[in-house]
Amino acid sequence: MTAEGVPAGGSAAANPQAAWADVPAGPLLAALPDPVLLLYTGGTLLNAAATALFGRHAHPSDWAFLVDEAPALAAALPRAQAGETFALPLTLRGAPFTGTLSPAGPEHSGSVLLHLRATVPISTVPSSTVPLSSVPISTVPSSLEASLHLLDNLNLGLTVQDRQARILHANTAAQTILGLTLDQLTGRDSLDPRWKAVHPDGSPFPGNTHPSIRSLETGEILRDVPMGVFTPATAQRKSEEWRWLSITALPQGPSDWLPEGGVLTIFSDATAAQRTRGQLHGTEARFRSLVEATSQIVWVSAPDGMLHPPQPDWTEFTGQTDAELAGTGWMNALHPDDITPSAEVWGEALMRQGLYENEYRVRRRDGVYVPMQARAIPVKNEDGTLREWVGTSSDISAVRAAEARLRELNATLEARVQERTDELAQITRFTTLLLGAAGEGILGLDAGGRNTFANPAAARTLGYNIERLIGADQHALIHHHHGDGRPHDPAHCPIRQTIQDGQTRRVEEDVFWHAQGHAVPVAYIVTPTQDETGNVTGAVVMFQDITERLSARAALEDAIADLERSNRELAQFAYVASHDLQEPLRTVGSYAELLSRRYQGQLDPRADQYLSFMQEGVGRMQSLIRDLLSFAQIGRSDTPARVVSLDEVLREAAQNVGAALRDTGGHLTWDTPGTVLGHSSLLVQLFTNLIGNGLKFHREGVPPQVRVTARPEGSLMRIQVIDNGIGIGTEYHERIFAIFQRLHRREAYAGTGMGLAICRKIAEHHGGTLEVTLPPPDQFGSILTLSLPIPIPPQSALPL
Repeated sequence: MTAEGVPAGGSAAANPQAAWADVPAGPLLAALPDPVLLLYTGGTLLNAAATALFGRHAHPSDWAFLVDEAPALAAALPRAQAGETFALPLTLRGAPFTGTLSPAGPEHSGSVLLHLRATVPISTVPSSTVPLSSVPISTVPSSLEASLHLLDNLNLGLTVQDRQARILHANTAAQTILGLTLDQLTGRDSLDPRWKAVHPDGSPFPGNTHPSIRSLETGEILRDVPMGVFTPATAQRKSEEWRWLSITALPQGPSDWLPEGGVLTIFSDATAAQRTRGQLHGTEARFRSLVEATSQIVWVSAPDGMLHPPQPDWTEFTGQTDAELAGTGWMNALHPDDITPSAEVWGEALMRQGLYENEYRVRRRDGVYVPMQARAIPVKNEDGTLREWVGTSSDISAVRAAEARLRELNATLEARVQERTDELAQITRFTTLLLGAAGEGILGLDAGGRNTFANPAAARTLGYNIERLIGADQHALIHHHHGDGRPHDPAHCPIRQTIQDGQTRRVEEDVFWHAQGHAVPVAYIVTPTQDETGNVTGAVVMFQDITERLSARAALEDAIADLERSNRELAQFAYVASHDLQEPLRTVGSYAELLSRRYQGQLDPRADQYLSFMQEGVGRMQSLIRDLLSFAQIGRSDTPARVVSLDEVLREAAQNVGAALRDTGGHLTWDTPGTVLGHSSLLVQLFTNLIGNGLKFHREGVPPQVRVTARPEGSLMRIQVIDNGIGIGTEYHERIFAIFQRLHRREAYAGTGMGLAICRKIAEHHGGTLEVTLPPPDQFGSILTLSLPIPIPPQSALPL
């Protein structure tokens, strides 16, 4: 270079490649796929890639063509001129780059190399119209060390390979990127099976397609070929990993380095860029999927708010062509009433470069206007300048319909709430009226036992006004002592206990104390009140003044005592009366019998008739007294009931009516399995009377038939005594069970009229019943139905 720092050999602008030839490793730098700029005091020299990016070969004096980053580069230049190598983030032509600044070499003091590496694929960066021409390299710099050092500073790996693609040398950057030492690299060729390489899509990268092999075969420069290489762990990288490389292969003719020719392989570590591209691709795919899955219209506008075709979502929805929607033409799809307001809102958002929100009606492809909600946000560059607007327009027909439905439901709900409120108010009024009219006293208590409510009946019963009761300690005011004057411990008070444990309690007899100091007998029930979590918050006490009940109970107890005394006296009287009455009857009967024996036939017929009347009267009187005594003694025995076999009872009763069966020619049958609980002697008497009646009241000329059946029904044994006699009219079904009640003249059917009365009393004494049941219409006679309790088996005998 000259003293002014301009490369020797002529004008750089006239012959840029010749100018690079005078720079150490210049032909190599000129052929790199990445943009490289040589910054020197007289201007800037650009390699072919930089020329394609910026549209110029060189610039004579300054960096004005780097409009965005000229100030940043000017500020960083002194560091590189001082010998420091460092990276600097840059934005060039709207795309992000990483710029590596390093000194050009000791022979060119003050000159700096700028190596640009694109963060996104460089093919996506807008370039100039100057074509990127291939730059053949026929010679290499005379100093290999200088080239390797220069590329190390640019973080570019370099391998020198012979015609067989064997590696002869590699710089430090290559060793670092590949994770292999120079000894490990030397002698290894591109076909070595130890290389593990893949394409970006994950498919294998065969060695025979390696850029160095292809460049050797074709003699062409291969630029920026992506390759993934598996690298071992190193001191800098603690684990094995895939590294992504961007490879350029430069074929070489015979030279001092390569006597037979070969290839220079230059590569950069593009792992970070590859990951960024992968993340960007994933983000792009997710965004695309989201857009495709949503019903929203997605649109993009220029910074000035103009829409540029294509806008596929908008076209699909509205039917507008690209020409129709371009610029502000999209507004023609809005409802006429919405165009002006929408333009104002859009213009205001453009001025403040803030969030855009609007609602308008859009004419759908079928001509129907649909309510839409539009939202857009400004997208800015790193320097804060506006790049574009990204927005969405969403069909909110369903939302508006839902809102209308919601308003309708709210109105319905409000009407129902008002209806329930009115009902609650009515219930409250009714409850208040009910509590006020209730005859029982009602007290509401809180968790501390203080009165929170009292109805008028409570106030009247206790002699207090309601205001005095509210807020007072219930126990201390009205429940402080027992009825006998003993103090009432609150811990033993049923009301306090309910507040403590939440259990409902019923007290049949207690006392509350009146305001005038006397005890009021009460019965009460105390019920706990609870909150929504189940915690006891107090209690409700409903009580009743039982003064009249206690008086009635005392009167009843006195009456029962009087009745029991009367019954005892009556039983004693019946026994004494029957005994005393029978004694003179026996005397009269004995003498009447003696007179009849001695003077029968010696007196006139009238005297014989009188003696017969006398004997019959004595007999009837004795039967009547015996029946009265039997009736009075039923239920007087203290002998406990026991299990009695019905079959045994019927056998004994059959023996008792044996004479009647013979006299009447009657027939008796029974089907009475099972047992009952009772007294055997009384049951024999009962069945003897019932069967005897069936034999006695038979139809003339028809032999009597009596049948007894028994079947269990629940806890009772249902027994029926069925005969074929004269029957009993329905009007007499109850009369026949009264004492001394006869339905026939004594001359027709003998008896005292006490038999069925005794039978019913025996049945009731056993806890059963006796009644007349109507026979079927085609059947003569009567049916008397008897129920008696069935013995309860012992608990241990019950089935589990």
